[in-house]
Amino acid sequence: MLLDKKRLKEALDILSREAKVLVPMGMDGIAKYTPWDGQKLPDLDIVNTMLPPKDTLFPQTEKMYNFTTGPNAQIAEVQATENQVLFGVRSCDARSIDCMDKAFLSGTFGDSFYSKKRENLTIIAVGCVKTGPFCFCDSMGLDPSSAPNADVQLADLGDAYAVTAQTERGTVVLDQWKSLLTEGEGDAPKPTCELKVNVPEDFAKKLLGMFEHPIWDEVSKPCLGCGTCTYVCPTCYCFDINAEKHGNEGTEFRCWDSCMFSDYARMAGGHNPRPSKKERVRNRYLHKLAYFNEQHGQLLCVGCGRCVQKCPSNMDITRFIDMAGEAIKNG
Repeated sequence: MLLDKKRLKEALDILSREAKVLVPMGMDGIAKYTPWDGQKLPDLDIVNTMLPPKDTLFPQTEKMYNFTTGPNAQIAEVQATENQVLFGVRSCDARSIDCMDKAFLSGTFGDSFYSKKRENLTIIAVGCVKTGPFCFCDSMGLDPSSAPNADVQLADLGDAYAVTAQTERGTVVLDQWKSLLTEGEGDAPKPTCELKVNVPEDFAKKLLGMFEHPIWDEVSKPCLGCGTCTYVCPTCYCFDINAEKHGNEGTEFRCWDSCMFSDYARMAGGHNPRPSKKERVRNRYLHKLAYFNEQHGQLLCVGCGRCVQKCPSNMDITRFIDMAGEAIKNG
C-alpha cells in the first residue's frame, strides 16, 4: 500500500485523535521527538535526532508513587495511561526499544511503569534514505532501511511512502488510514553506512576474556566522567530513586543516572568497586558489547553514533571495537 506524502498531515491527524503523536523535529537547535502540534510536518530529513526517543517509555524524571504519612498513611502508584505514537523512528532507535523491552520486561519481575507505557505505544518506523556521518548500525547487524520490531514500516519512495503493517497494532493503523492509502509498491533505497566497524566473530564472548587487558588504561584516558554518552544513548537505562516530602505528603520518583559518574557504584559504607574512570569505562563498554549479549543474546549498542558525535573528549566506541578486535586477533 502507498501513502502519498501530500496526505501525511491527514495521516497524523487521524493518529492524533486517539493518541499523543511524537515526531522528529528541530527545536532551539536540538533535534528530538516532540508532540506533534497539528500543523508543522515532522522533519524526516533528520537522519538521527540528537536525543533518542527512549524518554517516551523511560522518562528522564518519572513519578512512581504518591504517599502520605501519619496515622492514615497511604501509598498510591502513579501510572501513565496515555496512548502514544512514535512516528518517524529510524531502525537504530526501533532496535533500541527492543533492547529496553528486554531490560525492563524480561525476567521474573517486569517494570510496571515501563510496561504500561509500552502497552500503549505504537511505533511507526521510516527507513533511512541516507545515513549520517556517525552512523554504523549495519556494522552492528542492523538494516537502516528496515525495523522488524516496529508496528508499521514506511519506505520512502520519493513522492509516497510504501506502508507495511508488521504487527496487529500496525494493522489497526492501516485500517485507520484506509481512506488515504492506494494500491501500489516500489523499491525503497538500501543505504549503507559510510562508517564501517569490524566486529569480530564471537566478539562479545572474546571481549569477556579481556577484563584485565591494558587496553582499558588507554581507552579511558580521555574520559571526563560527564555522562554525556549515557544521556544521548538510546539504550542506557540506569536510574536513581529519590523522594520529595512536604508536610505529610510526598512523591517518590526516579530519574536517569549514569554509570560514568564517580559516585554511581559507591556503597553505603563508602566502598566503591569502580573507583576510577578506567573501571567505569570498562563497565560501560562491556555492558554494551558483552554483558547484555550474555544475558539477552544481542548487543546493546545499536550503532546510532550519538555517543561518538557528542562526546566532548572524542571518545569513540567504534575505535574501541577496532582496537579490541586487533587485540583479539593478535592474541
